Parts: sequence; structure tokens; C-alpha cells
Amino acid sequence: MGAAGTPSAVTPWWRDRRWIPWIVQGAVALAVLVVVAFLLGNLVRNLTAAGLLLSWRWVGNPAGFDISETLLPFDASLPYWRALLAGLANTLRVVLAGLVGATVLGTLVGTASFSSNGLLRRLARVYVEVIRNIPLLLQLVFWYFVVFLALPNGRDALQLPGVVLARSGLYLGWFTDPLHLTWTGPHLEGSVWHAPLRLTVEFGALLTGLVVYTGAFIAEVVRGGVASVPRGQWEAARSLGFMPLQILRRIVLPQALRVIVPGLNSQYISLAKNSSLAVACGYSDLYSVAETTLNQTGRAVEVMLILLGAYLVIDLLISALMNGLNQLVQLKER
Repeated sequence: MGAAGTPSAVTPWWRDRRWIPWIVQGAVALAVLVVVAFLLGNLVRNLTAAGLLLSWRWVGNPAGFDISETLLPFDASLPYWRALLAGLANTLRVVLAGLVGATVLGTLVGTASFSSNGLLRRLARVYVEVIRNIPLLLQLVFWYFVVFLALPNGRDALQLPGVVLARSGLYLGWFTDPLHLTWTGPHLEGSVWHAPLRLTVEFGALLTGLVVYTGAFIAEVVRGGVASVPRGQWEAARSLGFMPLQILRRIVLPQALRVIVPGLNSQYISLAKNSSLAVACGYSDLYSVAETTLNQTGRAVEVMLILLGAYLVIDLLISALMNGLNQLVQLKER
């Protein structure tokens, strides 16, 4: 009863602020489910009418095409699932190599922005501004057609210590017997180069483009992380007699990691997704193999689901690893 002896007013449930958020979220969720159900139903009806109802039996059929470059043994007689697996291995190969290369390049360029050498600082700035503002696809086309396919062959190939760059491929040498320091480098037999490791120009162009492009973005992430460290840390280190490289390696970068790592996460994921542009260089990655599979089988929905699932898993793995690393580098409060 109220103070005047009348019953207290009861707020209706649809006006209760405790229930309103739940009612709104429930209504939105229901609307989303209705839309998804409608789209899925429409998809099933159209596929049924076209005789293309979801089926995975085709993955066991012979692929009927070859893959020019693969880490896994493959030929045209093997099934489609082996072709897709070989394409996935190629994608993982270029992604892992690209992550390492882009990280090294980005770190070097990012720290060069704080060099006492004015020319080095300006070159780092020009590199970042130019590369970040040119579409990656154009850069891949440039590296493949203008640079790598323009390399000479035979004795005219570009020869560097332990490395030969030719139109027929990239030839690398190393210690094949480290215990006895047996060095095996690229060597010419007739007009053909031989080496312990040969990379195709398609792989080289794609990897170079991804590293150069992503390295520019990582350089900005590193620069921002280094800039977040108070200048007093630099001055204190100099007063103790540390050299510039020692200051960066032992004092500044360990503190900057808590700012750098979250930014690296998004750049690593972008590199993994950008690797699907390998088709511009003729490299047989997962997307290229899936496209050939789609053209031969007509199973558009199944192939797209495979692509979506593969890239989603790759990106989630990268994100999980970087989130774990982020927790390790964060400062722990007592």
C-alpha cells in the first residue's frame, strides 16, 4: 500500500528497463534468423532446381589438372581434395615466409625512422609513403612482369653470393654438410642452373610483393611503438654509455612490444588474406587451385565454403597466437 492507502503502481514488463534490452536483442536475433532461414531456403530451392544440391562426393574424383609448383606430391590422377590440400600447403608456405620477411623488413624500416642519419630517416619515410599508397595488385604485377620475368638466363643471370636470380627461377646455396662445412652453391651445367634449393619466379614475385607491401605497414606499427617509449629512457641509456643499437634492442623495443604486437596482429591477418592475389603472379595457391576446381566441377557453393573455411581458420590461428604473445609482453602490475 502507498502512503495514502492506495496500491503502488506496478510497471508493465514491456516498460521495465531491466527487460527492454533483452526484448530488443531477442527481436533482432529473431529477425536475423528469419532472414538467414529465408536465404538458405532460397539457396536450397535454386540448387535443387539446377541439380546442384550440396554434395561432397566430387572431392574424390580425379582432378585432371597439374599444379606447377607444390610442396606435396601431386599429379592429375589424384583427387580434388589432394589438389586443394596442395594449394593450401602453397598458401601456408608463402604466408609463413611472408610473415617472417615482412616483420624483419618492417622492424628495420620502423627503427630507421629514429636514426641519427637524416638520409636514412628520409628514405624510410619515402618507402612507407610510396608503398602504402600503391595497390598491392599493381605491385605484384610489377614484380612479376617487370622484374622477375625480365631476369636473364644462363651465364647472364644475376649472380650474388650464394644466390642466382634467373628467369628460370631463384637458386639458393647453403651448407649441405654443416659438420664438415661443405658449401653447395648454385652452379651452371651447360645453360641450366642447379642449386640445393630452387624457387620459381612466381613464388619469388608473390613473396617479394607481400613482404615489401606489408613491411611498409609494419614499419608504421613499429615506429608508433618506439615513439610510445618516453624520451627519458633514451637519454638515460645514453648517459650510461649504451650505443644506439643497444638502446633499441635492450631498452626501447622490449617496452614498445606492448604497443607493437596488437598492431602486428591485424597486419599479419591482412598478409594472409592478401596472399589470395597469387593468381596475378601465376602462383598455384589455394585460391588458384580452388578456382580451377570450380571451373571443372561447377560446385561453386562447396568450393566457396572450402575457401571461406580455410582462410577463416588461418586468420583465427594467427589471431590466437598473437593474442597469446600480446598477453606475454604486457606489463604485469603488482
